[in-house]
Amino acid sequence: MGARAGAPLLLLEKNDRLGKKLLITGKGRCNVTNDTDIDGIIANLPGNGRFLYSALRAFDARQTMRFFEEELRLPLKVERGNRVFPQSDRAADVVDAMVRELKRLKVEVLTRRTVTSIERDAGGAVRGVRTSDGQFHPGVAVIVATGGSTYPGTGSSGDGFRFASELGHTVTTLRPSLVPLITAEPWVKDLQGLTLKNVQVTLRDKAGKKLGDEFGEMLFTHFGVSGPVILSLSKHATNYWEKSGAPEEHPLYVKINLKPALTPEQLDARIQRDFAQFQRKQFKNALGDLLPKSLIPIVIALSGISEDKFVHQITKAERRNLLETLTAFTVTATGHRPMSEAIVTAGGVDIREIDPKTMASKQTPGLFFAGEVVDVDGYTGGFNLQAAWSMGCAAGRAAAKLVKDQRRGL
Repeated sequence: MGARAGAPLLLLEKNDRLGKKLLITGKGRCNVTNDTDIDGIIANLPGNGRFLYSALRAFDARQTMRFFEEELRLPLKVERGNRVFPQSDRAADVVDAMVRELKRLKVEVLTRRTVTSIERDAGGAVRGVRTSDGQFHPGVAVIVATGGSTYPGTGSSGDGFRFASELGHTVTTLRPSLVPLITAEPWVKDLQGLTLKNVQVTLRDKAGKKLGDEFGEMLFTHFGVSGPVILSLSKHATNYWEKSGAPEEHPLYVKINLKPALTPEQLDARIQRDFAQFQRKQFKNALGDLLPKSLIPIVIALSGISEDKFVHQITKAERRNLLETLTAFTVTATGHRPMSEAIVTAGGVDIREIDPKTMASKQTPGLFFAGEVVDVDGYTGGFNLQAAWSMGCAAGRAAAKLVKDQRRGL
């Protein structure tokens, strides 16, 4: 937005091309935003979302959509959960549209340039940056938009946190958010690759307190569980473990309702219909219409019913055990995957040290922050990218005004 406001802009990129991390968002489709109002965005940014109220008022989700469609000529579509994607389902098209705009605005872009330090003048104000090739790039305004510490292969290796710390800013505790969970049950690896759709998943602590619940899709992996609903719930898990202590000593319980569309009475009726149909078969051969094949032996083991028992011999009490297993299929979360596998970094530059209207540092004149480097994070669904767009817009406009004012001698 700085270049659009008429200020000269130099973009320094440590990778050999722009948008490397953007290319992998939304499973390569790029969930650019969420088609909801400001309150809806903030509600889905539990990590200091209210800090963005001013930035969102200046550039909200609807303005983001108009920007991509009208200014960048990139057709969008809205899917389930108000998620917004390019019609082409290609993240590369989002990156290409943004790169074209940079060229149109004659923004100078230098790739393979790693910033090593942000330098200040005698009065403490920003005077430019130095790169690893020894070059000094002067400037009265510097926007730090380096991302967090997730997916370091894309360039997000935590540089921005170091810059902030060196300039006297507080960086709050960094931890992974939107990250797969590790589970204790050895049989989970037997379900590797199994995707469950339209399930209700609840996260509880040892005392039974509900930490969060989500409806949607999840995935079993060789180490535990992942997928959209698990990633959203992981935010609650990592917050809980940060306060309570080591995950191994404070496990959490992921309870999965495999049939949330049915009431217990309806599910029991469904089970009885299947049992009537397969009454002469063994139990292990009677669940094919109810469950995915790989899940059947696990459910049988957890239900406590002998797999060789004939269906017509199953008691009412055993049927209730099966119903309980189907509605509260539970795995024990004993940790999370490393930061490098998380989608978002929780923590970052302390929001109390940033002006929420301009994203300007309250400590160093000419310094601005935007995106994941700031201590703001949220759930999946386009909310984190919207936060980045809004912060970037605020920072760009404010930085451009600073440059233009200084040129006019104001």
